[in-house]
Amino acid sequence: MTDNQTHVTVTRTVDAPSKDLFDLLTLPARHPEFDGSGTVRSADDTERITKVGEKFVMNMHREAMGGDYRTHSFVTAFDENKMVGWQPAPEAEDGTAPEQPLGWEWLYELKPTGAGTTEVTLTYDWSKVTDKALLKKVGFPAIPQEDLEQSLNLLAAAVTKP
Repeated sequence: MTDNQTHVTVTRTVDAPSKDLFDLLTLPARHPEFDGSGTVRSADDTERITKVGEKFVMNMHREAMGGDYRTHSFVTAFDENKMVGWQPAPEAEDGTAPEQPLGWEWLYELKPTGAGTTEVTLTYDWSKVTDKALLKKVGFPAIPQEDLEQSLNLLAAAVTKP
């Protein structure tokens, strides 16, 4: 990795139609099933993501973030059965919800590759983070490539569960 790197991208072919994968990705309650970092614990919101501009709340745990915390994810990309993405922002210690994301994004892109198979690309992008103190504090990438690859492996397993 170089000092000026601003994203990590991983790709995997999954034996599932893009519609099934999209249905899973747009349901925050199922996100812990495919989090390769082990950070996502549960969702406060159980409604399906349906458009850009929505927000959902997740319960998280990461020692580097001080243990348990909540994050609000702002939906930044939505193209049915093709793409979904969000930018998170942790709640303030007093429980105040953030008004806007802090600049890093999780983006899933789905490309059908045949009957019942889909190429899934996951990009973790922090190019929009402009706060130098935040860049230093978080130490991007906070989630390594191996965890992103594990996320796609877990996604492939989760899509076959009811």
